[in-house]
Amino acid sequence: MPPTSPRSIRSLWNECGEPMTSFQTVSAGGLEVFYREAGKPGAPKLLLLGGFPSSSHQFRNLMPALADRFHLVSIDYPGFGNTEMPDPAEWDYTFDHLAEIVDEAMLAIDFTGPMGLYMQDYGGQIGNRLISLHPDWLQWQVIQNSNIYEEGFTEIWDGIRRVLWVDRNPQTEAPLEALVEPETVKAIYLTGHPDPTKISPDNWNLDLHFLARPNARRVHLDLFYDYRTNAAQYPAWQRRLRRDQPKTLIFWGRGDIFFTPAGGEAYLRDLPDAKLVRLDSGHFATEDCLHEIVDGINSFYDEIVK
Repeated sequence: MPPTSPRSIRSLWNECGEPMTSFQTVSAGGLEVFYREAGKPGAPKLLLLGGFPSSSHQFRNLMPALADRFHLVSIDYPGFGNTEMPDPAEWDYTFDHLAEIVDEAMLAIDFTGPMGLYMQDYGGQIGNRLISLHPDWLQWQVIQNSNIYEEGFTEIWDGIRRVLWVDRNPQTEAPLEALVEPETVKAIYLTGHPDPTKISPDNWNLDLHFLARPNARRVHLDLFYDYRTNAAQYPAWQRRLRRDQPKTLIFWGRGDIFFTPAGGEAYLRDLPDAKLVRLDSGHFATEDCLHEIVDGINSFYDEIVK
């Protein structure tokens, strides 16, 4: 993918003064890494880290809605969206490795220093690793259906946590391939959302396009297995929350197919001053609660962060 021209890279506002999003690539870890950028450089930074099975596409509406006051970046991880997907036989698909690539990409585009982190699903597992590497980067955080508590796992995880993590082999992997089948991917977007007509089918159709690539299923099975390394770090991440008390806004779609409402409530044990917004939504809450999330972020920033 050819790089965007220098003029368009920084011209994130059109001739009418409306916020725009640019689409760019940067070399990181020997890969061409795709990212979206919106807002004006020099504005407060907000890094958007998304989750399975999507990409930065999940923030396509959130970014322009916040671009009038924040400088925003969202990066596609290796194997997701428009970033390269190296062969898993030669490239380790682990959350440590994904975080390394995101970190290198951020350094390459000079998106560093104090910032907010918006973390959804896998984004929390990668974001917590970035915070460990650069504790001075975390100025504030928005957590949206990103679990770090035992009680946060729904039953859909049973085949991963109690079978695959115990003994990975072709027999324990086979049932989990259903998680990347069309009906399940569609269900991830629709489960818990009261009005399915508000959820664009472009979401799952785009994800299914990327999931149809050679080796894509192997990539995601590798990450399902490696998710055990996240669960192992939950106690350490919880201790850090208790110790540092970062300014935290939590949005939790209560109908999430992957994470229970208890997973959102659990944050308040460690962050009693956090603001928890319970949403009548699911895994991808920005699809039907965009205005509530945008207003909540703007208010939280004005009242708590500034």
